[in-house]
Amino acid sequence: MLFGTIAAGVGLLIWLAGMGIFLVLLILAIRALRKYLRSGPVRREKAEIKRSLGETLKDHRTRCKMTQEFVAEAIGVSRQAVSKWESGAADPSTSNLLALAKLYGVSATELLSGTET
Repeated sequence: MLFGTIAAGVGLLIWLAGMGIFLVLLILAIRALRKYLRSGPVRREKAEIKRSLGETLKDHRTRCKMTQEFVAEAIGVSRQAVSKWESGAADPSTSNLLALAKLYGVSATELLSGTET
């Protein structure tokens, strides 16, 4: 009888430990979800910045009457890379951004801020 009582107590402790772990994981999941939902404006702003950089790059390229292929050959990348930069799907590396600024005759700061002087 004593052994059965001890086994039931151990079983109960294991069940309580399992429930405790489940509750901790549930709380962590809820916190992560709340943090993600609150970050919506930041994610939208970041997407707009990427879009505006791509639009700025395209504006400068068209202002200089250059094709994507010409720009790609001039700075040593593929035409698809230039297309991705202009569409906002990817960002140019620092060295490529500096090369683009030099090619377009503007400063890298102007490309990043999207302003023309």
